[in-house]
Amino acid sequence: MSAPRNRWLVLLAVMLAFIPVVIDMTILHIAVPSLTLALGATGTEILWIIDIYPLMMAGLLVPMGTLADRIGHRRMLLTGLAVFLVASATAAFAPSAAALIGARVFLAIGAAMIMPNILAIIRQSFEDEKERGIAFGLWGTVGAAGAAIGPLTGGFLLEHFWWGSVFLVNVPIMLLVWPLAYFTVPRTAPQGRGRWSIGQALVLIAGLIATVYAIKSGFKPSGDLLVTFASLAAGLALLGWFARQQMRSRQPMLDLGLFARPAITMGIVMAIVVSGALAGVELTIAQELQFVVGRSPLEAGLFMMPLVAATAIGGPIAGYITATLGLRSVASFSLLVAAASLAGLGLSDFHNPGWEVIALMAVLGLALSIGLTASSIAIMSGAPAEKAGAAGALESTGYELGAGLGISIFGVLLSSVYANAIRIPAVLADRVEAGAANSIGETMIAAERLGADGELLVQAGRAAFSDAHGIVLLTAAAIIALLAVVVFLALRNHRAANASAAAH
Repeated sequence: MSAPRNRWLVLLAVMLAFIPVVIDMTILHIAVPSLTLALGATGTEILWIIDIYPLMMAGLLVPMGTLADRIGHRRMLLTGLAVFLVASATAAFAPSAAALIGARVFLAIGAAMIMPNILAIIRQSFEDEKERGIAFGLWGTVGAAGAAIGPLTGGFLLEHFWWGSVFLVNVPIMLLVWPLAYFTVPRTAPQGRGRWSIGQALVLIAGLIATVYAIKSGFKPSGDLLVTFASLAAGLALLGWFARQQMRSRQPMLDLGLFARPAITMGIVMAIVVSGALAGVELTIAQELQFVVGRSPLEAGLFMMPLVAATAIGGPIAGYITATLGLRSVASFSLLVAAASLAGLGLSDFHNPGWEVIALMAVLGLALSIGLTASSIAIMSGAPAEKAGAAGALESTGYELGAGLGISIFGVLLSSVYANAIRIPAVLADRVEAGAANSIGETMIAAERLGADGELLVQAGRAAFSDAHGIVLLTAAAIIALLAVVVFLALRNHRAANASAAAH
């Protein structure tokens, strides 16, 4: 297939389709306090509202990518946009936490139909390597900036409207994007041959959710150990069965041969670890700024702006830097810089943030934007055109799985440290229910019920959360620093491998 003449217009269409999907990954981080109070949601319900979206997507992206290779990327993209539109309107008017969780499931289904096709369409539309690098750099910028601007968008909407507006805003965007995609994205003959099985997709989803549930319940002080171990065993068994089916099948849903190249493997690992750490960090900072520092949602969103500006710079230049310095150097060094920035933020005082905090946020955004865009170039350029949908799905799965697990792991870590750190004032001990110490959101709900006496409980909660917040950010820094070392060692032969492949 020759590259279409309007390939840059195609790129515009798919990037516009990508914006609401990626913003929805982080827009709720800033809305946690509002959701908690408006729906009376528990800490566990809040975690499910946030991470059911990336977890469902993680399970659906691979089968949706394979199906798109079989029936056509354009058809799947347009269907996904329609599903996402309807699900957004449903989520906006959800009457309860349980209903909102259900609506987020349908949002994830629509998003899973959209994301693999975006990468595949870019891969197929740009045959020139330099142009493809620029296109993926622009895609990376939209992805990173969208994730970073999500809290700002949420903050602005919550400043003027009710919490449902963070979902309703998707409707006019989708009404604009659908006709644009319909008229610009070219029809191409399906090339994929991978087997498509919704049963295997359900096994993958069930395995992920059972494993995450085990992680959640295992860290809860009141968790049932028997239920935790049973859920963990079931989850790991289902994931193991799914992997075994892929290895034995002649036409697997997930082509494990894509992992033969170290660049692709490390790109997936980077996607999982970095997106997981960032999701946990964003959620933590958003709650710190509103519950502890006392900022409004809009003010908390503005605090994230240095990330947005920096990611807009990092994406477009990542292709050039990677071609000049090599994937190994760019990926490992950018991760190391990101780890140092996170460590600095973990030791910072958010009550009186100076220019140092602004600089750390900007450096973090720049470093991660360059590193993750470089990994995207390696993954998608290394995949053959007939497997572009599967490769795009695999990369997107890494981001979504990382975000879902990151929210869960860092969320339960935050809750565990918080529960151990909070000291309920003795004068209120008999008037505060046991669940008030599970999360700062539940502490604030309990404080509201106490009236004027609740201020003592609020102060205790703020002090405990500040301690927990520092531990979470430093943990994320340590994980990313370790990943930088692993990437540096794993890609030591990357240039040589590429040269050998080119010679043959």
